[in-house]
Amino acid sequence: MNESIEAIKTISMKVITTTGVTKVYNPDKVPVRALNGVDIRIEPGEFTAIVGPSGSGKTTLLNIIGGLDRPTEGDVDIGGEDIDAMSDNKLIDFRKRHIGFVFQAYNLIPVLTARENVEFVMLLQNRPRQERRERAEELLRAVGLEDKMDKRPSELSGGQQQRVAIARALAPKPDFILADEPTANLDSVSTANLLDIMARLNKEENITFVFSTHDQRVIDRARRVVTLVDGKVASDEVRG
Repeated sequence: MNESIEAIKTISMKVITTTGVTKVYNPDKVPVRALNGVDIRIEPGEFTAIVGPSGSGKTTLLNIIGGLDRPTEGDVDIGGEDIDAMSDNKLIDFRKRHIGFVFQAYNLIPVLTARENVEFVMLLQNRPRQERRERAEELLRAVGLEDKMDKRPSELSGGQQQRVAIARALAPKPDFILADEPTANLDSVSTANLLDIMARLNKEENITFVFSTHDQRVIDRARRVVTLVDGKVASDEVRG
């Protein structure tokens, strides 16, 4: 196996289950019901797109699955652990160990190089310096940025920044990757390259990917499409 691919190998064994997940914002003022009793189960190794019109609740659902937000009602179980019942500190630690995030806005640290951005999450895990550097370099090679390691975000194209974000998400060896509109700011070529990388990691390394997206290019590549309408699951299509 290619050394770069071996460096990012992680076999996800955690099932994601949401049961009756409801989210109401501003409950004491003008309540806004973003989710209304969502039940889904995502198996290890899936390549799933959560889709729907603006305001359908797809980003809210992704944030709740990732522990960035908490449901008003219902439960989120990941690998047998009820994450919405965790304390804030335990939830932060759980995210560090199990979840990788890729955001629409990249969220790279401007003053750090590509290598340093990838290393940063491992620094939070107190991983040794040499280990951090070696893994960051392997990951950047794996996403085709071996010649951009010392470049800061301002020196990279949008597609290159998003590849750094993918490498960063993979750095802690997560069980799954949550990607919120990862292609929204990318051109067609960058989007195709990004999806090729994600699909390869999903197929070869069994990494679970869950997207929140309205991008038809992502939807066309997904093997499962969950459609939300008004905070409810309107359809759930599994493709061959």
